[in-house]
Amino acid sequence: MSYEPPIDEKQLVKDLQNPKTAKAGFDTLMRRYGEQIYWQIRKMVMSHDDANDLLQNCFLKAWNNLHNFRGEAKLSTWLYKIAVNETINFLNKERHRNNVSADDDDSFLLNSIEADEYFDGDDAQIKLQEAILTLPEKQRLVFNMKYYDEMKYEEMSEILGTSVGALKASYHHAVKKVTQYIEKQEIS
Repeated sequence: MSYEPPIDEKQLVKDLQNPKTAKAGFDTLMRRYGEQIYWQIRKMVMSHDDANDLLQNCFLKAWNNLHNFRGEAKLSTWLYKIAVNETINFLNKERHRNNVSADDDDSFLLNSIEADEYFDGDDAQIKLQEAILTLPEKQRLVFNMKYYDEMKYEEMSEILGTSVGALKASYHHAVKKVTQYIEKQEIS
């Protein structure tokens, strides 16, 4: 993984809000955060094509709402929040399209993994993804942010609008459910 020097978010926000430097600033924004946000989305929707579309929607929404960004949160947090909301909306539409209740697991997304030419995981990876897909949406988000992104609970709290204590509990329950699912699969 290549080293990325720290970014001056305050300067980037100024660049983004100045019509003369907005396009260059937005290019910097996409280069800096695009891959991270893509993978956050991808872990929720499983499909490369869907993740790519949602990433584009996320950046389009960010571009169209730059004037509303007040700098109360970090720019990266704001982008993650947009991505999470876009992803949740997409998943709700997919559940509706697949006649799946919000209370059911999202295992219908597993077909996306198996059909995805970009997925190169082995059987263990597929089992892990299956287990993660059985989690409720919020637990899955928390699990992915903590397990894969090693995100701090404080940052998750800003993005998801949930207390740190609730996030810790959610992660603990998610890990327990994933472990139980995998153990159950190994026995079968």
